Amino acid sequence: MSDEDKDSKTEEPTEKKIRDTMEKGKLPVSKEVAIFTSFLAIMVYAVFFASSSVAELGVFLSNFLEKPEAWPLGTERDVIELYQAVAVEIARAVASLFVMLIVAGVGASLIQNVPQFVGERIRPQAERISLTKGWKRMFGAQGLVEFLKSLGKLGFVMIVLYFVLSDDHRRLLAGMITNPVAFGDVIRGITVDILVAIVFVMGVIGVADIVWSRFHWFQEQRMTKQEVKDEMKQSEGDPIVKARLRSIARDRARQRMMTAVPKATLVIANPTHFAIALRYVRNEDAAPVVLAKGQDLVALKIREIAELNGIPVFEDVALARSMYKQVSVDSVIPSQFYQAVAELVRIVYGNKAQRNPS
Repeated sequence: MSDEDKDSKTEEPTEKKIRDTMEKGKLPVSKEVAIFTSFLAIMVYAVFFASSSVAELGVFLSNFLEKPEAWPLGTERDVIELYQAVAVEIARAVASLFVMLIVAGVGASLIQNVPQFVGERIRPQAERISLTKGWKRMFGAQGLVEFLKSLGKLGFVMIVLYFVLSDDHRRLLAGMITNPVAFGDVIRGITVDILVAIVFVMGVIGVADIVWSRFHWFQEQRMTKQEVKDEMKQSEGDPIVKARLRSIARDRARQRMMTAVPKATLVIANPTHFAIALRYVRNEDAAPVVLAKGQDLVALKIREIAELNGIPVFEDVALARSMYKQVSVDSVIPSQFYQAVAELVRIVYGNKAQRNPS
């Protein structure tokens, strides 16, 4: 990534960006944690298992050297059996170490991230075998940073080992003039000191690297303003398209209202600004129902349709304005308007009765 691209990424990553990145398997991982757990496993092996394992291997080798006649090498089959016997003894000696290294490697991954299967990570990609990209990774800026980190770790380890082992050379010289068993304990003790020092150093480096890797990973996920806008369009829809859909929905709702106006019982209007078409049928409706409402041009259209269909139009400025703000289409009117509307309905039915006397 160029410096210009990094400068343009000024926005915090969205939850969707982080989720998509994690689903692709691009998680913050510290290699130092794996090294730390590996050395920790070796130290545990050296402290608790190495002594007995090496002793058993030593017994086998001493028996082999003291009684060579027990291992004839006259035929090819004899050589193969000897090779297999030695291999089995060595495998037994290091089996526990091998298992602990596997557990350490798995544990290093579990400590940092929840395990998940990501098919994208195993999909063949040409860039992974590209010599050009490989050269850039090894000798580019990132490669230089990794090289400097390795030098720093090596220097740190050497300094700590120097202070830890500054007096061990005396132990080593003293052990050389003792019996072989005691000298083996000296070597083991020095080895454990070395491993403890390395584990301590790698633990400090591992913690620092976890913090740095997560911070660096989060910085890499930062987005440009355009990327944030594009993501919002994808998740919420294009604003232009949404506006068009809303316009279509309003047109359809308006058309449906105009179709329902001829079924109205009466229309309440504020001469030209507001109009509400109501339907009330005795023995059918519990309260007047709003069939349509509109403002300005829509209000004029409602009045026009009502007049064409012989529907009474009552002009009441205050009532029309108040009802327009509080009523909803296809719903009954609020109770506070019952009395005022009931008076108008009574007039409508009274006029009908005068025109059609029984």
